[in-house]
Amino acid sequence: MSPAAEDHTAGRSVEDHARARVVTDAPLSNPVPVAMRYDPADTSGAVCFAFPGGNEWIFPRSLLESGLRAPASRGDVSVWPCGRAQTVLEFHSPDGVAVVQFDSSPLVRFLRHTYATDARAAPSTAGPRR
Repeated sequence: MSPAAEDHTAGRSVEDHARARVVTDAPLSNPVPVAMRYDPADTSGAVCFAFPGGNEWIFPRSLLESGLRAPASRGDVSVWPCGRAQTVLEFHSPDGVAVVQFDSSPLVRFLRHTYATDARAAPSTAGPRR
């Protein structure tokens, strides 16, 4: 198991970690750790991205998935692909705008973990075997 991921067994929350770059005017920026969380018990299907300093953004998992392929927006959050291997998330608040760039692969891995958790937690709809 990857040290950056929790156990993704049925009924358990998913928490993966990634590094992201906050886009600024500075020529270089240091990567920041981001915790990506999903709770299968939450019927809203939302994901939470937690940044250093207690900043958390909660938005639909479907927005993240759509934004990996094409620009997508809902409310204060926008997601779009940036080249073949990067994804940008833009967060709007009364305090300003944060633009954060991720490698796409940890985001895809996180989504896979969330869907795997849902599949394991879902009750079987098949009737009894005869």
